[in-house]
Amino acid sequence: MKHYSIFASFLILLSCTSPKEKLAEAPPKFQSIGSVERLDSAINSLISSEAKIEVLASGFEWAEGPLWLEEQQALIFTDVPTNKIWKWTEKDSLSLYLSPSGYLGDRTDKREPGANGLALDADGNLILCQHGERQVGKMLASLNAPKSEFEGLATGYDGKRFNSPNDLVFNSKSQLFFTDPPYGMDPWDEKELDFQGVYRLDTDGKVNLLIDTLSRPNGIALSPDQRMLYIAQSDPGKARYYAFDFDEMGNVISGKVIFDATSLQSESRKGLPDGLKVHSGGTLFATGPGGVLVISPEGKHLGTILTENGTANCAFDTGENYLYMTADAYLMRIELK
Repeated sequence: MKHYSIFASFLILLSCTSPKEKLAEAPPKFQSIGSVERLDSAINSLISSEAKIEVLASGFEWAEGPLWLEEQQALIFTDVPTNKIWKWTEKDSLSLYLSPSGYLGDRTDKREPGANGLALDADGNLILCQHGERQVGKMLASLNAPKSEFEGLATGYDGKRFNSPNDLVFNSKSQLFFTDPPYGMDPWDEKELDFQGVYRLDTDGKVNLLIDTLSRPNGIALSPDQRMLYIAQSDPGKARYYAFDFDEMGNVISGKVIFDATSLQSESRKGLPDGLKVHSGGTLFATGPGGVLVISPEGKHLGTILTENGTANCAFDTGENYLYMTADAYLMRIELK
């Protein structure tokens, strides 16, 4: 009788639990991975101690170029080797967004033919760094009805074809800054430029060479006041993040290394400086050895979001509620304060 009373009381307790209370006890929706290394207390104002790295999707060959689409409440990102762009939403999960994305030819043996970095111009058009076509292109379709039809906005410099445009960023004047390392080139491709450049595309279509001294310029971003250009260099011997000052016309006038990550490379910390984004408060979230390095505007390493994978790039949603990360075969995110 005593046992029966206890069981009956348990049933009554369950029946009285509100749906909200039951939901709070439900298991997490996404698998978590990795951890957050905290080297300076300043990181706590950006990432809470309870924040987890969530795996949203997996199975990609090399995920890259994340971009948040506010109107669709969606993240799109590239899978460079497979020549595709994928779309993820909280509601509908994963779906194919665009294929092909960066190469329109017939060869099937290209290593990294797809699009890499993605951005939106002032009119809401999708702008892509297209490895296979060796250009910065514009998709000639709306974001809601994507099609593999493109216009080349920047195809070369000084009469020579680009290597393989990699990452890009617009300023408020609609000037486009982009990097051009050779990572998307195949052995049979003719290399027409003898340097890896950083360029500015003006609204009149003119391509301006800004920097030709970096060995492997990769990720690119602007400071919140748009007076400084950040560039990640994915050179194992010089794994660095640079900051370059602008004049009012968008020309580089000086530059410096703000953080050198060369010594951080190890078997347990995979990856090189690659993509990076700048928080509205000025802090850099820069992919590199171990995951995503969090670096103050002054160049202090505040900590690392350790993803346990080589990490290619990252992006904020509009409200900076989450940082989305493309890490090898995975799409991940972590909640921000």
